Amino acid sequence: MLKVLAVFGTRPEAIKMAPLIKELEKHPGRIECKVAVTAQHREMLDQVLDLFQITPAYDLNIMMPNQTLYEITARALTGLNEILEQEKPDIVLVHGDTTTTFAAGLAAFYRQIKVGHIEAGLRTGNKYSPYPEEMNRRLTGAIADLHFAPTATAKANLLREGVNPENILVTGNTVIDALLATVKDKYVFTDAALNAIDYRGSRVLVVTTHRRENLGEPLRNVYEALRDIVEQYNNVEVVFPVHKNPKVRNIVESVLGGLPRVHLTDPLEYAPFVSLMNKAYLVLTDSGGLQEEAPALGKPVLVLRDTTERPEAIDAGTVRMVGTDKDAVFNACKTLLEDSAAYEKMANAVNPYGDGRACARITAGLEYFFGLRGNKPEEFINL
Repeated sequence: MLKVLAVFGTRPEAIKMAPLIKELEKHPGRIECKVAVTAQHREMLDQVLDLFQITPAYDLNIMMPNQTLYEITARALTGLNEILEQEKPDIVLVHGDTTTTFAAGLAAFYRQIKVGHIEAGLRTGNKYSPYPEEMNRRLTGAIADLHFAPTATAKANLLREGVNPENILVTGNTVIDALLATVKDKYVFTDAALNAIDYRGSRVLVVTTHRRENLGEPLRNVYEALRDIVEQYNNVEVVFPVHKNPKVRNIVESVLGGLPRVHLTDPLEYAPFVSLMNKAYLVLTDSGGLQEEAPALGKPVLVLRDTTERPEAIDAGTVRMVGTDKDAVFNACKTLLEDSAAYEKMANAVNPYGDGRACARITAGLEYFFGLRGNKPEEFINL
């Protein structure tokens, strides 16, 4: 019996770990999987747990108002120490680049427990962009024993850092597994305003922003560009699920509040959000995960950042990095609104991030690494 402890704490981690947990649960007698959450994000995490019907064995509930990185790291590390002492798993699975990810990896290392890193190998090369995510994933990668890289590019990053190729498996990204299991063409929103939008007659721009490095004037520039787009194009509507950070909300309200055809909502749960993206014309975001999800739905993405750890989508042509300069954002939107050939080229590019079978590959990889199967599973290849 392989004892697995999956640890996560935020909504993005939960979305990407949920289908893997469900896959691991299909192997009783061979694999025992338990879940520990730090609840670094409380409400948004709970939404995903409910959607995928996952009940954690442990819940540290560490979230506090105005929490700092120091506090998140310390509370997660201390709480996980007690869980690891009790469970003694064969491996701790962590995902991506959050503070919970790094703290869980460090806690496992202190007890000499193996660490498996899901979505391993993403790099920007700039330790402060995104912050603190870039260093979280680099430090976790230095600790990890098994590296489940989503793409060949991520694997190449790990090889350059000296990781043993035998300990790397290219799997595709588990977010595509989650997306394909969740999205619905005929989704009905609980928000009447979202149901009232004419998604066929209008061109809907879905927007999300939250990055620390964009707070302040960079975000104001983006919102002013969006305001100008809405004023210039009568058939454009903006749907903006606004992050709960007051530093984001205050600027959003000051620039976009009250404008016609601009719908400011609270953050949406995962199921309605992916269905909203499925109805959208274009996605603008500084998120990492949306750079993977939106192309799987055939939606062009404008990335509101100056760096990205996901260059595959740029190479494939599904994503364009525009930064936060007001004119750059405006002109990128204008091109995709006026040039149908440019739009179709992005919308029809092949998504490089997965085929919906990442979780099966990771499960088979765990079985192989722990001697429960003879052959290393075939890797994901983007065609």
